[in-house]
Amino acid sequence: MPTECSANAMAFAPVDGRRVVADFAGGAITSNAGALLLAATDRTIALIERFAACFTDGRASDRVVHDLSTLVGQRVLGIALGYEDLVDHDQLRHDPVMGVVLGRLEARHGRCAPLAGKSTLNRLELGTAVIDRYCRIAHEPPLIERLLVDLFLDAHGKPPKEIVLDLDATDDPLHGHQEGRFFHGYYDCHCYLPLYIFCGRHLLAAKLRRSNIDASAGSVEEVARIVGQIRERWPRTRIVLRADSGFARDALMSWCEENRVDYLFGLARNRRLVDHITIELAWAEHDAEATGKPQRRFADFRWTTKESWSRHRRVVAKAEWMPGRGDKGANPRFVVTSLKADAWKAQPLYEQLYCARGEMENRIKECQLDLFADRTSTKTMRANQLRLWLASMAYVLLTALRRIGLAHTELAVATCGTIRLRLLKIGAVVTKSVRRIRIAMSSACPNAAEFRLAHVRLSH
Repeated sequence: MPTECSANAMAFAPVDGRRVVADFAGGAITSNAGALLLAATDRTIALIERFAACFTDGRASDRVVHDLSTLVGQRVLGIALGYEDLVDHDQLRHDPVMGVVLGRLEARHGRCAPLAGKSTLNRLELGTAVIDRYCRIAHEPPLIERLLVDLFLDAHGKPPKEIVLDLDATDDPLHGHQEGRFFHGYYDCHCYLPLYIFCGRHLLAAKLRRSNIDASAGSVEEVARIVGQIRERWPRTRIVLRADSGFARDALMSWCEENRVDYLFGLARNRRLVDHITIELAWAEHDAEATGKPQRRFADFRWTTKESWSRHRRVVAKAEWMPGRGDKGANPRFVVTSLKADAWKAQPLYEQLYCARGEMENRIKECQLDLFADRTSTKTMRANQLRLWLASMAYVLLTALRRIGLAHTELAVATCGTIRLRLLKIGAVVTKSVRRIRIAMSSACPNAAEFRLAHVRLSH
């Protein structure tokens, strides 16, 4: 039998007396076979189609090579697959599976690839508020904001009795001279200060803001918009707002009280508040020194500020003492709430309801670390806001895959990054014939069972 050799072969260390050679002559191979699951998820919730409807395409239709839904879908799927930058699409536009899931097997023009490159996608992201001769694609922010809430509402078969909306602000560090760039003393950097609103794992709002503002700035308007949209379809659902002390502002609390929305916010401690729980702290210190373990007591009282609040409100205090720290052992914490004491006693209110707010931090990390929501490097805030929404839509798509396709599996509570690594970044050989396209994935894929189960669930 003749010996096979190639001038492009690469030799590696032999194994069991056999030569190990490698080359790049394997044909059409992808590392993104899991995009098939993303496409199946999209068909279930119609995210890309509805997202594309938030854009206006002013290009001459007879000259369009890449239509609007393909551009939007390519960008959202690319982020979900781990391609955070536009330059990545100069290679990704040739990926055989991306062409399959977006319905673009062949190039529509002899000089083009099946999918768009970085320059075309850049025109999508840099679109202005109105179409002119230089910017032919525009997007409408109110429609995108409404779509995020609609996707949340559509994810429920029936209205829940109660929902908890979590609000939080975080830093988005900037390294250039973008519009709206300011230095933030707490985060010690130039940054934006986006506002996120979640309900469990569902993302309802991602609002890009300048950082020279209070953490709660604009929250009344965002909450009013979201609550109004929710009540259009769920008029009887009880709504509770939950946030840290950065949102314990009279304007937001007064709005909640006037619109039948409950709230539970952290409250920054001060000397007057600590004086209210002197006895509880003393008992906690006594118990901690006796047992050698941290001890906590709870107090419940009515309180108001000297000037900033318009009325007295219920405050719950955690009087905690950490033994072995001397005078620094005191660890008091406070929350302010509209929830009634007969429904929520002080201890469960703090330990069960308020402390659960910390889970939202993981959702923000998924958006910013796994889905690159902090890639806001363009010049204008409008374009950076669109980038934030593109990452948000990728998060919503992966959340839908997790909720529908991966329920009751070991990946049901996995992060977006873990789902990408284990279900999306799968190598496969792609072969095309007249009648079918075959995507042959690795037989050794460790999560083949979860992939098959997700496919069955998303196909119904």
